[in-house]
Amino acid sequence: MVQIYTPAQSLHADNMLELLAPAKNADYGIAAISHGADAVYIGGPAFGARATAGNSVQDIERLCRFAHGYGAQVFVALNTILSDQELQQADKLIGELYQAGTDALIVQDMGILQLDLPPIALHASTQTDNRTPEKVAFLEQVGFSQVVLARELSLEQIRAIAAKVKTRLEFFIHGALCVSYSGLCNLSHAYSKRSANRGECSQMCRLPCNLKTRDGEVLAENQHLLSLKDNNQTDNLQALIQAGIRSFKIEGRLKDLSYVKNVTAHYRQQLDAIMAQSPALQPSSHGRCEYTFTPNPDKSFNRGKTDYFVNQRHGGLNDFRTPKYLGQSAGRVNRIGKDWFEINTDGAEAGALHNGDGLCYFTIDFAKAVHSDAKLNGIRVNRAEGNRVWLAAAVPGDLRVGVELFRNLDHDFENLLSKESAKRLLDADLQLFDTDDGLGLAISDRHGNRAEVCISCERQTANDPQKAQQHLYASLTKLGGTRYRAGNVEIATAQPWFVPAALLNGLRRDAVAALEQVREHNYQRPQPWPRDPNAMFPQKYLSYLGNVNNASAKAFYEQHGVIKIEPSYEQNQLLEDTPLMITKHCLRYSFNLCPKEHPELKAEPMQLEVGNDTLKLVFDCLKCEMLVVGNNKL
Repeated sequence: MVQIYTPAQSLHADNMLELLAPAKNADYGIAAISHGADAVYIGGPAFGARATAGNSVQDIERLCRFAHGYGAQVFVALNTILSDQELQQADKLIGELYQAGTDALIVQDMGILQLDLPPIALHASTQTDNRTPEKVAFLEQVGFSQVVLARELSLEQIRAIAAKVKTRLEFFIHGALCVSYSGLCNLSHAYSKRSANRGECSQMCRLPCNLKTRDGEVLAENQHLLSLKDNNQTDNLQALIQAGIRSFKIEGRLKDLSYVKNVTAHYRQQLDAIMAQSPALQPSSHGRCEYTFTPNPDKSFNRGKTDYFVNQRHGGLNDFRTPKYLGQSAGRVNRIGKDWFEINTDGAEAGALHNGDGLCYFTIDFAKAVHSDAKLNGIRVNRAEGNRVWLAAAVPGDLRVGVELFRNLDHDFENLLSKESAKRLLDADLQLFDTDDGLGLAISDRHGNRAEVCISCERQTANDPQKAQQHLYASLTKLGGTRYRAGNVEIATAQPWFVPAALLNGLRRDAVAALEQVREHNYQRPQPWPRDPNAMFPQKYLSYLGNVNNASAKAFYEQHGVIKIEPSYEQNQLLEDTPLMITKHCLRYSFNLCPKEHPELKAEPMQLEVGNDTLKLVFDCLKCEMLVVGNNKL
């Protein structure tokens, strides 16, 4: 006999914090949840903003089953702009995703809201350019229960938005930064016909380029001037919570598995430490993680770190040398032999080197170079002892004394992450009790879920009550191989009966299986947010930057008060020079030429040369924005 108890609890109260991790596929998503994610986001078979990270509906269903076992959620990214024909395909796909257990859709194209949707929650993608209280309030009114804010916002701007809305606010806290406002970059489509809004960005911003004044003066040559460092908000989590953020998002649906494990575990520990000091805050899923490694995001792929504009504009947003992963400083070369070299590790971050580590270095010293044709070269450590490193071959000729080395592969750390590196366990309380004709076992988690299993059996008086008590306790706490660990265990029988081990083990297994059924039965997906058909969009005119790519999206905006609507840039109707990228990253500021910092200077246009193409740079100092201007290369 099994009894089910249903908790009365809101799935997402305002005090619940959500750590949201990327999932390249279902297995990555399962690993993210095992390492502490409260939710994961994943691409479906089509229409995701990472076109190469698609997954079958069957795999998403498998991920949902695993996630829901921990009260965690699965969000599917349908965050590209669609054609009219694709909307029909998306309609069918959304129904399948809902049936598979998907908790929410991440959406950019407002045409999706015109479909006859199942009762599924909607999240507004950062691609919808969510920067103002008015815009976010509108998205809330038309049915978005969660809004991904623009990465460029400051704490003050986030607070202003949070004061105007009740929808949950999501913010990127780690990973790659798009140099453009998300959704407002058409550079890739203009030059390669690979649209960022269609999930096919060619990442021209990561290419080397030259910067010149309008008069032809060269300010920088062969440097990665539009490539930003990576986002890292570790030091700002508490401030972001206070500002109103409730979902903390890690970028990286194209990153490898060790990145997902390491970075997720890092932020799990950071948020848990904050919640330990603020009991009113709670995680939005269940269970606690145990790790076989010490999380350290500096050991996973990153381009250096910046907190971007969270604490207003400041230097250090970019490293013009390379868009690749340098890793941590390992020191400088001070002696070189035929197949070995020694390193001075004073001030180095990497610590002791290991056999198999990967090192990299620049072929010239940037500290002494005005501009660079430098290359980033790499070597593999064959053997390391103290400060001396041996290679499997001769030391490269371009590795010189004084060159700084960086460790971009910690072999021992990666080896730990390549194995099972975390367990996520749910505390379970157990109570053994007498029934009229035998024994019963009640099992409950800490979230209001409870089950009871009873069996008919003969209760035998124990010859040694103390030993019988110990046997009962030991048998009930054997929860290895399950997602549970024993919390409070109570032997509430009239006396410590002698119970055969096989019978007690079976009772425990049945109780665990019953609790699993109860948790599955009681799991509640988030409900769709109510919609206001009379909500008015905060603008009467939408330019090509509104990304309206189909008739349904146009009809949506017209219904909500927009009078004039231009087609998306992807329609190839705008061929003359126009802003292809709008960014808060300012090259005038980076080169100490900002008129706000130096009033004697004028914000004159500059030129950016990328390969054989020349782009104009225009500076809107009133908004503190840089516009990258070019034409459509049909």
